[in-house]
Amino acid sequence: MHILIVEDEKGIMDFLKQGLEEENFTISTATDGAEGLKKALELSVDLVLLDWMLPKMQGIDVCRNIRLEKQNLPIIFLTAKDTVQETIEGLKAGANDYIKKPFSFEELLERIKIHFRSKDEITTLTLGNITIDKSQYKTFVDQKEVILTQREFELLEYLIKNKGKVCTRTHIIEDVWDIHFDYDTGVIDVFMNSIRKKLNLTKERELIKTIRGVGYIANEI
Repeated sequence: MHILIVEDEKGIMDFLKQGLEEENFTISTATDGAEGLKKALELSVDLVLLDWMLPKMQGIDVCRNIRLEKQNLPIIFLTAKDTVQETIEGLKAGANDYIKKPFSFEELLERIKIHFRSKDEITTLTLGNITIDKSQYKTFVDQKEVILTQREFELLEYLIKNKGKVCTRTHIIEDVWDIHFDYDTGVIDVFMNSIRKKLNLTKERELIKTIRGVGYIANEI
């Protein structure tokens, strides 16, 4: 994930950059509002950490201008301002969150992770003409509902989420069944046969292919 830090205090900037890079985030930086706005709009960033008090352009104006172009980009204000009115002003400008200086790195990291989890939470997955709705636990083929058991649904969801990757039987047992000891993985084949029948997955529609001796792979045809 790519984070843009817009902060004019070198000590805070260095602290954030080092800490976030150690957490395996890709980091870009800007030391004034104008540069921050330019990078936020031109770079493919996933989140902006934005100081309020900045040279050339105030953080709140940067936030408003980002929102004109990128409505869904998460923005977290880093600021010493903490009155209720200022907090409301920042949120009205389009900020998603607000953390007061001084702050702990651990708190900031957790807030960042929350925004990434929200961004990554997709409720609908597709594979060819198959659609699953995670929020309602429903499966559709050509927009017609097909009834799956809970375990069948979870197995299908796992394969679609890992579309294009070979899913070994061992990983399926561990990740879907949550079994972490020696177990007969042949049970997976029983569920797969049932899923294929219910979804009418024939050799002509081999959206989920068996990799003999290994597992399965979901692929678009």
